[in-house]
Order: sequence, then structure tokens, then C-alpha cells
Amino acid sequence: MQNLIKKIKRKIDWAIINLVSTGIVLIFLGILIVWTDFVLRLVIGLFVMVIAYIFFYLAYKVWWIKREVEKYFKL
Repeated sequence: MQNLIKKIKRKIDWAIINLVSTGIVLIFLGILIVWTDFVLRLVIGLFVMVIAYIFFYLAYKVWWIKREVEKYFKL
């Protein structure tokens, strides 16, 4: 049980780090939007890519948690 909790805690910590770093990049790009139209188009494209990445990453995390729970309970 302790091993499962440690693994889940570690994965949640990495998820937090990834979300914070994505937020920092979005803030930086948001500042660049103010100055040029090209950057606006680039940022909108990157924003769509970031949203897609977040969905894939969350799907992976849910799959990983499911796998760990099944391994723990041997379902």
C-alpha cells in the first residue's frame, strides 16, 4: 500500500510541475501576443497544441493510475 501511495504521489508531483511549466510558457506567449500579429497566430496554434498535449497527458495519467490499482488489487 505504501509503495502505491508513493508512486501516485510522485506522479501527481510531476503533473503539477508540468502544469506550472505550461502555465509559465502560456504567460510568456500571452505577453508576446500584445506586440505582433504573427505571434498571435503562432500562439493560437501553440495553444491548441498545448490543449491536445494536456488531454494526452491526462489520459496517460488516468491509464497509469488504473494500471497501478489493478496491479495492487490484482484484478
